[in-house]
Amino acid sequence: MKLSEPVPGGPCWIELSTSDVPAATSFYAALFGWRSETDPREEAGGYTMAHLGAARVAALSPVYQPGRPPAWTVSFATEDVDATVEKVTSAGGSLLVGPMDVFDQGRFAVAADPSGAVFSLWQGRAFAGAELLNAPGSLGWVELVTREADPALAFYPAVFGWTVTASKTYPQWGVDGADFGGLLASDDTLPPEAPPNWLPYFAVADVDATAATAQGAGGELMMPPTTLPGGRQIAVVRDPQGAVFGIHQAGDEG
Repeated sequence: MKLSEPVPGGPCWIELSTSDVPAATSFYAALFGWRSETDPREEAGGYTMAHLGAARVAALSPVYQPGRPPAWTVSFATEDVDATVEKVTSAGGSLLVGPMDVFDQGRFAVAADPSGAVFSLWQGRAFAGAELLNAPGSLGWVELVTREADPALAFYPAVFGWTVTASKTYPQWGVDGADFGGLLASDDTLPPEAPPNWLPYFAVADVDATAATAQGAGGELMMPPTTLPGGRQIAVVRDPQGAVFGIHQAGDEG
């Protein structure tokens, strides 16, 4: 990702909803070296911050909606959540949660694009978002996996003003030309029961070693370490509770 900090329209935070927060914190600690701290306030609902050193890089929480499978959710920064929600619905998307305030930290909402891919909106106040991007163990790329590429290419620029690097095989999303993610049109590889989704990729120093660590800690390789055209190496992992994410070689983003 060519962004080094949260900016309006760009990815700013990443949250895991999981069926077993203690087990998930142990898995990601082994994988990325995260140190986790759970907010003790009852109203925080077990919300747990993951740190790399002093930097807050992600969060883990219990699954709040019964029946929802464990999953990562990508948040995009906005200067006005309520106004952005209006753009989401005007462009054919839907509002799922909020908008609502989170203590003094910010204001958020959860939305879905016209195909059903879920994402969050975050208007930072005391907390702007991830305090580290692109470094090993932190968010380095986000990818929309969808069967409906053309509607997505219309929806997201209308909502966020994103730039799009044209490509027949892999368009890339950007803020003022600074690319942070891509679009994978996945008619064949997305199982019929799987909804369109935003897949986060975490940067790592060594894809092969991290993939092996994930397997040893109880994860499953959905895609083994693979070298893409241009030399980029990636892998896709399902954690022990079922949430899926990618890893990529740090420095290979964009």
